[in-house]
Amino acid sequence: MELRKREEPLSGRVVALILVLCVSGVRTETARYSVPEEAERGSFVANIAKDLGLTGEELSARKARLVPEGEKQYLQLNQHTGDLVVREQMDREELCGQSEPCLLRFEVLLESPLQSFRAEVSLTDINDHAPMFLNKEIVLKIPETAMPETRFLLESAQDPDVGNNSLQHYSIRSNEYFHICTRRRSDGRRYPELVLDRALDREQQAEVAFSVTAVDGGSPPRSGTALIRVVVLDTNDNIPVFTRSLYKVRVLENSSQDTLVVAVSASDLDSGTNGEITYSIVQNSEENHQTFKISSETGEIRIKKPVDYEETKTYEIDVQATDGGGLSAHCKVEVQVEDVNDNAPEVIITSLTSTLSEAAPPNTVVALFNLRDRDSGDNSRTSCELAGEQPFSITLLAADAYALVTSEALDREQVAEYNVTVRARDEGSPALSVSKTLFVRLLDVNDNAPTFTQTIYTMVLSENEPAGTSLGRLNATDADAGKNARVRYALEQPSSKGHPVESFVSVDAETGIVRALRPLDYEEVRTFEVEVRAADGGSPPLSAQALLRVLVRDENDNAPVVLYPSPDSSATAGELVPRWAPAGYLVAKVVAVDADAGQNAWLSYELAKASEPGLFRVGLHSGEVRTARPVAERDTPRQRLVVLVRDRGQPPRTATVTIGIALVREFSDAFLQLNHGTESKRQQQPQVAEEELLTTYLIASLGCVSSLFLLSVLAFSAAKLCHAHLRPHPSPPSARCYAHGDFPTDDVDASRTGTLSPAYHYEAYLTSASGRSEFQFLKPGLPSPTSSAEAGAGKQEESLCWSQPAGERGAEKGSSDLPFAQPLDWPAGRRVHA
Repeated sequence: MELRKREEPLSGRVVALILVLCVSGVRTETARYSVPEEAERGSFVANIAKDLGLTGEELSARKARLVPEGEKQYLQLNQHTGDLVVREQMDREELCGQSEPCLLRFEVLLESPLQSFRAEVSLTDINDHAPMFLNKEIVLKIPETAMPETRFLLESAQDPDVGNNSLQHYSIRSNEYFHICTRRRSDGRRYPELVLDRALDREQQAEVAFSVTAVDGGSPPRSGTALIRVVVLDTNDNIPVFTRSLYKVRVLENSSQDTLVVAVSASDLDSGTNGEITYSIVQNSEENHQTFKISSETGEIRIKKPVDYEETKTYEIDVQATDGGGLSAHCKVEVQVEDVNDNAPEVIITSLTSTLSEAAPPNTVVALFNLRDRDSGDNSRTSCELAGEQPFSITLLAADAYALVTSEALDREQVAEYNVTVRARDEGSPALSVSKTLFVRLLDVNDNAPTFTQTIYTMVLSENEPAGTSLGRLNATDADAGKNARVRYALEQPSSKGHPVESFVSVDAETGIVRALRPLDYEEVRTFEVEVRAADGGSPPLSAQALLRVLVRDENDNAPVVLYPSPDSSATAGELVPRWAPAGYLVAKVVAVDADAGQNAWLSYELAKASEPGLFRVGLHSGEVRTARPVAERDTPRQRLVVLVRDRGQPPRTATVTIGIALVREFSDAFLQLNHGTESKRQQQPQVAEEELLTTYLIASLGCVSSLFLLSVLAFSAAKLCHAHLRPHPSPPSARCYAHGDFPTDDVDASRTGTLSPAYHYEAYLTSASGRSEFQFLKPGLPSPTSSAEAGAGKQEESLCWSQPAGERGAEKGSSDLPFAQPLDWPAGRRVHA
């Protein structure tokens, strides 16, 4: 294939490009190109796409790029056209010195699939340096006795160029004493020798001067010039003689400074100053001058700076022995540098995938790398391995070319990042090794579902807690990372056992905090369950379920409720207790309930207030009201008890009920009928609106009847008084009628003498409905056991009372065991006093 430079045609730039595909996309052969040194930026080198059999579009699509062997990038690849061009001017002498050929190695990397091609560009030399003498004036001291054809070694000119562009020959200006010969060393370098054509005569000419010119083979040729001054010395018949004309020695690279290389020796048969020999190194190269030094007295050649086999393998040193008379002799010292395993292998990464999916299958290529060792022989043979147990392996692609691949399935949740250490080792003695660490991070795949820390979460909420109260927190974890590990919570079932759970609690989707949506009543809802779901943010999302159980804790928020006696009844309505009732007599039973639970619903009863504190007692747990002692005559006929009902909550709640008790001597059927009639009235009080008008007329009629009744009573009383005056005897006590209503305070014997005030109270209730109480005169009751005289007198007197219709008598629910100890419910209002 012929490669052309775009700016100008170049001859001799035809190279063979052999590209053979190897396993995993790496070529084993190397593509070779050439370009002249100091080519301008943008100079065309070759068309990579054409050589690879690809189009420019394919090259661009596969993201072709160059990977240089060194740190600096001198070439550039146009991804659209595939042209390889010069990116930066290159100086062959700076890059390679005198080494030939001068090669720039690089690799062409392609992606999708990953491929690597080796290539190298040879820098061809141009004649950009002229030969140059280090000393512009060369002084030679030649004795006058020197014979014709005697040769004198001159200082060589330096030309950094190589090949034809390097120094080719020397010439001198025409003179009658000397001519110059160009000689070639074993390394190809040329040096000059000055040949004496005829004997010198100091007496005729003490000094001969002429110029010497060094010419290279470039086109056009370039040259350098120096002045030679030949000083003719006086007679010195013997010149120094070296023991050997050629010294061959070996020295190890990296030998320390002042290491002895060789000691040259020369002798002179002359005596005195003409026999004193001094040694020197003829300046034939700057490299020799910087690397070696010689003792002028002993001839010992030592290392001035360490030698490096990888830079220079052989040195030729010209040593000159000069006696005191100025005569000199020359010998050669050939120094062979022996390689030492002083260079560790290098791991050169050409491609690296720093992030890898945890779902990547085995044998996925992670990185491509090369091994290089600058030593030679066994010291340059390398091998590599991975340090430690890791799910990766190394595959050999070509000579010193390797691929790092996965060897097994990966799991980010077990190991998220890998520091893969590649250890390279050579076969030197001792062997040298180097390690290169590659960082590989695994990308997460949503392969783990969230996991609740508990299968069942039990939370407690006190009843009546306000909305927004936090019950607790759900917690689910996900072993994945990023959005695949972001857990969101939600209620799974909207209802449980008929209760609208979505109106009871809610769960925060982000934090998992469970909050109450409204206050709950323990008496309505005591517990409920709901399933919660935790879902991650993967695609598709994975989820887990748990059971949330909420227990409602009872609070003492309900006071006791008294069922009997009814709190709505009049405080004066109560129980009848006979005066002969013994201690422990059951008066009434307070029945109460509490809607709370537990100890909040445990009730106790106590007597909070009583008209006669020592007469009655209340059962602590039963609520039964009994007489604490026998009823005495001095006890007030009308008793009023306040019973306190208390629960055991904290703080406790209470309720009270008032019980009115009448202490009576006896009961009559009419009184019981009156009591039952009154009860019937209370049950029939709801009337239609038309009865209200009739009631008004009845009240007016009652007023008239009451007036007549009072007049009749007054007349009757007056007649009795008159009769009493006529027949003197104790007047009978007036009949007593006790109603189940309020007892007037003026009827109560405040002094407890057993007698009432002479005032009487008569109550009449008039209604238009049938079956209600009617106006009646009753016979006196049974005689009181206290006085027969009062009983006899009672037969002659009549009391005006209200009676209850027959057939309506009977004990009410909740009455005591006596037939007449019944609560009487008198209608309120419409009272007539006489």
